[in-house]
Amino acid sequence: MAPPNSESLLERAYLDAVERVGDTDEVRSRILGAAYEQFCRMGIRRSTMEDVAKRARVSRITVYRRFATKDVLVEHVVRREFRRYFDQFLVDIEQAGTAADRVVLGFVSSLRAIRSNPLIGGLIAAEPDLLVPSMINDGGQTLATVRQFVAGQLRREQRAGHVPGDLDTDLVAELMVRVSASFLAIPSQVVDLDDEAQLAAVARRFLVPMLRATG
Repeated sequence: MAPPNSESLLERAYLDAVERVGDTDEVRSRILGAAYEQFCRMGIRRSTMEDVAKRARVSRITVYRRFATKDVLVEHVVRREFRRYFDQFLVDIEQAGTAADRVVLGFVSSLRAIRSNPLIGGLIAAEPDLLVPSMINDGGQTLATVRQFVAGQLRREQRAGHVPGDLDTDLVAELMVRVSASFLAIPSQVVDLDDEAQLAAVARRFLVPMLRATG
């Protein structure tokens, strides 16, 4: 499931969200929707391109014309789900009134969205060797993409005067992303990831203080 070029799967999803890229190919969109349903129901390993074609009500040749291999199809389905995550994240944080509240809400929203997603959350739990390697064994590109996204949000807070001007946005974003990623990748015996109140308390106690001036 390795991406075919130097951009990570998550990076392309992020750019799609920021640039509001849409899918104008109706058949391609229908295939992606069918593949999502198929993978959620049967898992990726047990699903074939023919299964996806039947669910999309198109020929197998039509599927292959748009997605050369099953790996390519899987990549695009997962990328579309991450695109939805980025879209929803931007909507969620707009509900918060302060920078601190946005950090808390963003942390909780991120963990909830990824873990509750039937495909991505299911893959992390049941088939991690299909998804996790493409996310973490890419020379840090995936983490760098999310860090870029978070750092961009922090710089917006700086320009608005909501956080100190000398805040090292890249470093703070890096630490925040690594904390979130560790909870997703490694089960915790201390923090209940299904308890949003506890997650919010963790974020307010340990992540929000990162917004303070470094001097």
